[in-house]
Amino acid sequence: MASVADFKREWFNALPYIEAHTSGSTGEPKLIRLPKKDMLASARATNAFFGISASSVLALPLSPDYIAGKMMVVRAIAAGCSLIEMPVSNTITITGHVDLLAIVPSQLPGLLRDTRIADKVSAVIIGGAPLSPAALLSLADSRLVAYASYGMTETCSHVALARIDSSGALRYHAMPGISFDIDSRGCLIINAPMFSFKRLITNDLVADLSDDHLSFVWQGRYDHVINSGGLKISPEALERAISRVLPRLQFYITGAPDAKWGQSVALVFEGSADDVNGIKSVIESIVSDRRTLPRQYLAVTRLPRTANGKLLRLSPPQIGK
Repeated sequence: MASVADFKREWFNALPYIEAHTSGSTGEPKLIRLPKKDMLASARATNAFFGISASSVLALPLSPDYIAGKMMVVRAIAAGCSLIEMPVSNTITITGHVDLLAIVPSQLPGLLRDTRIADKVSAVIIGGAPLSPAALLSLADSRLVAYASYGMTETCSHVALARIDSSGALRYHAMPGISFDIDSRGCLIINAPMFSFKRLITNDLVADLSDDHLSFVWQGRYDHVINSGGLKISPEALERAISRVLPRLQFYITGAPDAKWGQSVALVFEGSADDVNGIKSVIESIVSDRRTLPRQYLAVTRLPRTANGKLLRLSPPQIGK
């Protein structure tokens, strides 16, 4: 596992780029080269958003092997401020004051065990995977100033942040210098004139783009949509509805081959076959359109994930391979 010192040696070498791996959540992980000038542009935008200056203190309980960790180091370099390198652990201890902390969802329960965390941390960025409704409620109750992030390795971490509040709704707002459009599929287009890529067309379905093109609501992935007899079903939307009534259930929705409909909805969850009837009964009580109900329920011992914790949405025939 790389350290901050390891990354700084790479950052200050003569090469104009940093090598990084994509997460692998939507395909095989791949090695890409991120221009250092793009990473600096991203860091400066985040620093401007949070008011990070030379007197600020940043904290990093993430590995610089991943883009989130790399970018916290670059933000500290860009601002000339202090960076506290912490153990990569789900147990996070904050002693002095921290202006900006970056974590992934699995670290949130450990962070919130400190009842005074809102007095110690000015702001926290949470990325890497979507937050559950239960996690959103916990954050709202904590008084912590927390943001869900939207971005990818190719954009040098986030290009938009959503402030988490008691409503549970997430509207993502652009970083300084960024704007958005929507293509004919309903997918987000990122306009970033300060980056070398300038314009990036994503596979993320979004809705309610603001008139000024600076904010949106994320819906799900275009490449995850299930086409069941012509009916387009968003797994992420269905997951959000189910998570509200089964907040402790670890699961995901995916498409399964169906001889009649082409695809049907399948629910893959951590548990045993004995749990299926109870889960099915709850879901049937809250889903208004019966065409979107799962036709298959598959229990697994552990859900498949990438190395950095993102769910792998394998279809039922692939699970276990």
